[in-house]
Amino acid sequence: MNIQQPKRENILGVGVSAINMQQALETIHAWITHRKPHYVCVTPAHSIMACYHDPGLRPIFNRSGLTTPDGMSIVWILRLLGHKHVKRVYGPDLMHALCQTSIMHGYRHYFYGGAPGLVDDLEDRLKTAYPGLSVVGSHTPPFGSVSQEEEEWIKDHIQAAKPDILWVGISSPRQEIWMAEHVEILNVPVLIGVGAAFDFLSGRKKQAPRWIQRSGLEWLYRLASEPKRLWRRYAQYPHFLLLLLAQVMGLKKFPIE
Repeated sequence: MNIQQPKRENILGVGVSAINMQQALETIHAWITHRKPHYVCVTPAHSIMACYHDPGLRPIFNRSGLTTPDGMSIVWILRLLGHKHVKRVYGPDLMHALCQTSIMHGYRHYFYGGAPGLVDDLEDRLKTAYPGLSVVGSHTPPFGSVSQEEEEWIKDHIQAAKPDILWVGISSPRQEIWMAEHVEILNVPVLIGVGAAFDFLSGRKKQAPRWIQRSGLEWLYRLASEPKRLWRRYAQYPHFLLLLLAQVMGLKKFPIE
């Protein structure tokens, strides 16, 4: 069965899904119902800039089932393009929403990624928040490369657990590359790359207050919290806006690959 995919808009060569949270949940529910594997790229501006600097990433984001607008700058762009219904589909919020709806539908979850011990904290907190949540497995891969033997073990472990949703938290763009490589071999309906959501929902890191998230200044909050790690990421934002202006004015074209 063909499941209709939400409309996408070209932002610097990345087709971003013009959706809100409810549409994302409905789409993911359809994938699970029909057991058709897809992966989801939760996409802020710095991920689009990563695709700009590395064109090899663009097809990975553009072949996803959903490339969600994670970041108010992306939401505002989509609204300016006429998609007034669009709202931010933010990784931590998507995790909360799917855990909540999982109680009714009986969805099974698997967590892949995070620092040692983090997924245990994540599982404990989510099971406390959502009694009855089914977590069928987790694994923390090594920070560097994975051996062929461990790769086979990971694949077998995930397949044996039979999750409906595989959460991937190994940082971007590594997680998107991993999902694209594994989506057809794991027999899991939904793979979702959520990066820092593991840190936030496990309690390891503090999220920005809601009013800061809504204002579009979460990047500034995170930069102040982790300047050494994040300054290069957010230093790209002025360049992102200049490239976007050039695209809107027709001065530069960014084909979707």
